[in-house]
Amino acid sequence: MPSLVQLAGFLNAQLVAPNSSEDPTIERVAGVSNADGTSLVFAENAVALEQALASPAAAVLVTRALASFVAAPPKPMLAVQQPRLAFARAAQWLRTAGAPAHIHPTAILGADTQIADNVSIGPYAVLGEQVRIGERTEIGAGSVIAAGTVIGADCTIFPRVVIYPGVSLGDRVIVHAGCVLGSDGFGYVRDQESGAYTQFPQQGTLTIEDDVEIGANTTVDRGALEETRIARGTKLDNLVHIGHNVHLGRNVVIAAQTGISGSSTVGDGAVLGGQVGIGEHADVGAGVILGGGAGVLSKKKLRGPGMVFWGRPAQPLREYLKGLATLAKLARKGKD
Repeated sequence: MPSLVQLAGFLNAQLVAPNSSEDPTIERVAGVSNADGTSLVFAENAVALEQALASPAAAVLVTRALASFVAAPPKPMLAVQQPRLAFARAAQWLRTAGAPAHIHPTAILGADTQIADNVSIGPYAVLGEQVRIGERTEIGAGSVIAAGTVIGADCTIFPRVVIYPGVSLGDRVIVHAGCVLGSDGFGYVRDQESGAYTQFPQQGTLTIEDDVEIGANTTVDRGALEETRIARGTKLDNLVHIGHNVHLGRNVVIAAQTGISGSSTVGDGAVLGGQVGIGEHADVGAGVILGGGAGVLSKKKLRGPGMVFWGRPAQPLREYLKGLATLAKLARKGKD
């Protein structure tokens, strides 16, 4: 496990220690109430700092301003600009730091598979031909990584994930249990004479950029003839569905049970609440916020960074609330 000095280097933090020779091992992050001698805690105000310094924790993450008020701290402090953010980053780093690499003997590796150093592959995982796995990546038990898939460095693929052929994942991607990536999109051509449906070719690609996290049992379809793309830093909750040819911008956040139909786009920094539904070829602009349960009609364009849309069909929040008030008035008049 890493030492406090190594953790300070990773976080680019200023180490303030009562004893310059002290360099404890840090094994986990914790709250003040359940910390022990190997834990890292954080404090963002004077009261929290007092409690943290009195706890058994090995070290405390604090703001630089708070650190300047403690002349002789009883335990080491790591001074950073944003302690809560540094705490989250430390948690991710500690999760994999020092973990031994191991390929389980029941794992099946296809021909021409390229596996970098310090990769872990769990029991009964299956890797197809010409799969490439980057350094320090972990593949969970029972996962299936189909032929031609590329997975970058420091990724975590939890158990029972299925990745279809030719999908590309960047670095530090997290895919939770039960996800299916790169499956066929829901695209069919109807015979006008017989009414029968024939699948339109679903032979495009799926590209997932760096630092994306995909929640449990989420599904992301490959492109039909082109590409589905999830840009850097985007976070998907559990039970989200992304249709074929969808493009999600950078740092988009999507809550559970949201569905996005084919060929729609969501701009950088947008926030989608739970159970949002987006029709095909819709365009949600950068920074737009969709409230839970909002419905976006096909080919609709929503614009305005920071603007909140709600309702079915989605409309600006003020208009939506005004409509609800009008309906309430009409209901009262009807009773009268």
